Amino acid sequence: MSDILPFVIAGLTSGALYGLAATGLVLTYKTSGIFNFAHGAVAAAAAYLFHELWSVRGWPWPIAVIVSLTATGVVLGVVLELVARRVSATEPATRIVATVALLLVIQGGATAIYGASAIPVQRFLPDSTFEAAGVIVGWDQLITVGLAVLLVGALFAFFKTAALGVEMRAVVESPELLDLTGSSPTRVRRSAWVIGCAFAALSGILLAPNLGLEATLLTLLVVQAFGAAAVGRFQNLGVTFIAGMGIGIAGSVITKFVADVPELSGLPGSLPFLVLFVALLFLKADTVGAKVTRRRPYRPVQLTRGGRTASLAVGALLVLIIPSLVGAKLPVYTNGAIYVTLFASLALLVRTSGQVSLCHATFAAAGATTFSHLSTGMGLPWMAALILTGVAVVPVGALVALPAIRLSGLYLALSTFGFGVLVEQVLFPKGIMFGVTGTRAAARPELLGLDSDRGFFYLCAGIAVLALVAVAAIGRSRLGRLLRGLADSPVVLATHGANANTTRVLAFCASAFLAAISGALILTLTGTASTAGFTIMQSLTLLAVLAISGRSTIFAPVVGAVLLVIVPSYVSDPNLSAYLQIVFGLSAVVATSFGPAVGEWVASASVVTLPRRRSSPVRARRQAVVPP
Repeated sequence: MSDILPFVIAGLTSGALYGLAATGLVLTYKTSGIFNFAHGAVAAAAAYLFHELWSVRGWPWPIAVIVSLTATGVVLGVVLELVARRVSATEPATRIVATVALLLVIQGGATAIYGASAIPVQRFLPDSTFEAAGVIVGWDQLITVGLAVLLVGALFAFFKTAALGVEMRAVVESPELLDLTGSSPTRVRRSAWVIGCAFAALSGILLAPNLGLEATLLTLLVVQAFGAAAVGRFQNLGVTFIAGMGIGIAGSVITKFVADVPELSGLPGSLPFLVLFVALLFLKADTVGAKVTRRRPYRPVQLTRGGRTASLAVGALLVLIIPSLVGAKLPVYTNGAIYVTLFASLALLVRTSGQVSLCHATFAAAGATTFSHLSTGMGLPWMAALILTGVAVVPVGALVALPAIRLSGLYLALSTFGFGVLVEQVLFPKGIMFGVTGTRAAARPELLGLDSDRGFFYLCAGIAVLALVAVAAIGRSRLGRLLRGLADSPVVLATHGANANTTRVLAFCASAFLAAISGALILTLTGTASTAGFTIMQSLTLLAVLAISGRSTIFAPVVGAVLLVIVPSYVSDPNLSAYLQIVFGLSAVVATSFGPAVGEWVASASVVTLPRRRSSPVRARRQAVVPP
């Protein structure tokens, strides 16, 4: 016990901050029904603002803390409440994209201003120590834990005694009745968002001296509060806070036992996400308070048969002449063609089935590393290795889809997010994926001139066309009708005799197959690939870009690839990546909150579809089981 106790003390400090952040997260979710994926980014913004006021401008640290908490809590709380109110009546995928987009905006802004390198932050709490039970304890640790417990206790007292606290409890039970009493539900929800963001901001400020300022690191550390929120079933504030402290202690104690086991070095940091994934697996669907909403009606512009033919002919002509027009930038366009396949796989989930994947870059990473093992390690023929790569990653898609068997919408998104972070932190450094070097290698196919830049472009463009045709064909097949029925109402789908669980798993398996193919092509394009292109932030960026690319499963992947790959290649700026995060994030917020996606304003070619087949009377009766 004397050896373990110091780890318990250290874990108690970080756990108290996880619990504090998770309590604010659950508070905003309970009162608004919108889960704030930008919660960690709020913490990062507060930490950067505190650093600016205290370290750069020389303000006294107590004033800097108060101003940072107030500014972050009020400004970001009001903004998030406004966005939450705008998307509250939309489908789950839209509600998820809205806060994910805000995360990208905040993180991109911090990186653009302060850079991507970590900035050390001077300690402001007393750093002296004292001895208790043979363990050296820092006063800053004691103050941190005491402050977290005090604030959570004050929140409970606030709910019991303050008029606004009672109104917050009432808005959870029945906002309509609260409105009849003369109290505005919007005002009450806005107050809850301000308090929740203030809790996240304080967590970020207290974590910064130990970790330094690094936008992605701070964001993911506070996002570890998601695991505590899942244990509290996204409802119980007390259980959530205790779970946060327990996760912090467990992660710190595990550090002691895995110190001599390099293979498990990433386990302590990934424990909250493992808890999140497991908690969602065992969470009962009727205890999470999920709200069923129908998708917003969408009536795309339908092209005539001649219009479709003309659009496809123009697209084919562009593909043929691109190598002659772009010159040295041909590899960029090849990468764009690869990303068409990746976006097509994501659109199959988001647009067709109404499900959300926040680990899509993880599927691509699994494809890249598997292809490297098969082609370079085992010496399989290039095309055989590519097909087997897609097949090998299908079980990974089925594994991620396990929570989708009982849960959907937000909870499915959380499970995919936890899975993506878990793989990134635990498996990426292992030999099964990128290894200690963080890279993988593979060669282009040495046949029919496909190893040249021009030949490989045509190969990737052809695969992209096949992916688009496959996704469109799935959308028009019985499986596609089942997926659309699943997005509209899983209950109605089940009452007509269709197996909703099988449909969900099939959608993830097909999507994982195409994503794995794109990952293998990304690796083959340059010959090597690193972990940098497959992070969890890349998954979030893919979702945000798809949100602004339109709703068509054919045109949206092309628009997304152009926005993410082609357009940035013509801009030369060292902070381009951060600026793109801001632009994509803001565009996604506008698209989800205030209007249709950018892609829907483009030409009516955004809804190019395969020609309809004539249905026999028997087929028509069978198709009527699931409304299109």
